[in-house]
Amino acid sequence: MTEALFLTSDDLTDLAEPADYVEAVREGYRQHGAGAPAEPRTKLVNAEPPGMLTGYLAILPETGVMGGYTYGAGFGERDAWFVTPVFDAESGEPLAVLDGAYLNPFKTGAAGAVGVDALAREDANTLGLIGSGAQARGQLRAVVTVREFDAVRVYSPTRENRERFAREMAADLDLEVEPVESSAEAVSGADVVITATNAAEPVFDGDLLEPGTHVTAMGRYDPEKHELDATTVSRATYVLDLEARADRDAGSLLAAVEAGAVGPDHVHGELGEVLVGAVPGREHRDEITVFDSGGTGIETVAAAHMLYERAREAGLGTEIEFAPASEAMDG
Repeated sequence: MTEALFLTSDDLTDLAEPADYVEAVREGYRQHGAGAPAEPRTKLVNAEPPGMLTGYLAILPETGVMGGYTYGAGFGERDAWFVTPVFDAESGEPLAVLDGAYLNPFKTGAAGAVGVDALAREDANTLGLIGSGAQARGQLRAVVTVREFDAVRVYSPTRENRERFAREMAADLDLEVEPVESSAEAVSGADVVITATNAAEPVFDGDLLEPGTHVTAMGRYDPEKHELDATTVSRATYVLDLEARADRDAGSLLAAVEAGAVGPDHVHGELGEVLVGAVPGREHRDEITVFDSGGTGIETVAAAHMLYERAREAGLGTEIEFAPASEAMDG
């Protein structure tokens, strides 16, 4: 029998700071840029009861781990559950199974921050944030570890939500966070724009982007839904987390192609390719850049392994047993 560690969300709380997630995820994307395999999500949708089952995979050979992310959302309970298995990349043995809900905003925020660090101007100091939920919080906590922002403007449609977000995040991060009345106010004059929404249609007008702005779009991974308009995509050097998403669930790109604003070859490259220098990142100050971050197994496995190592050192978690196939499949 092989022993693995089961880690609950309570086990994972406070094991790592946002900067730790950013460094782990940066290393994961660097390995992918150097050739480590990863596949975009597969999503199965059910009509009755309504819900979806989603999963994606990655191998990080230099770290020595592999794994994925599987979650069910909707159905009868109208909620979501996340399961993250982590395996040894040499032996194939299971190392851990994580309750993956807790780490989600942290690892997704870290991916966004790696994109900002790779593509935004070094002197970027004004952030426009669209969204005020858990993912927006994760994005903000992570991005302030890679850039110093003098001001953050946040917009979401519900006044109470954006005001609470601004108040709480300003206190948490000792940062000026201002709730504003429109997405246009959030975007205008911003050096960095982050969208973290569940919107089906574009959340701002791409003509409002100043030269030199960087945009991270992380809220949508659906061919029929998109946070960015065709103007934003066509004006930008457009980088994906995984290029295989380009014709699958990169909704902003697909909509821009359908509108005739760009061709299917508009993808500049992958984030990992930028990190290893296989494709250039920002090449001039006035360049508009976009990182389309739909979520991958890369950041999930990188973050999960980091948490597993820390939990093991802290003596956290519960041991569970797995039988190898050579024993269990005995006919």
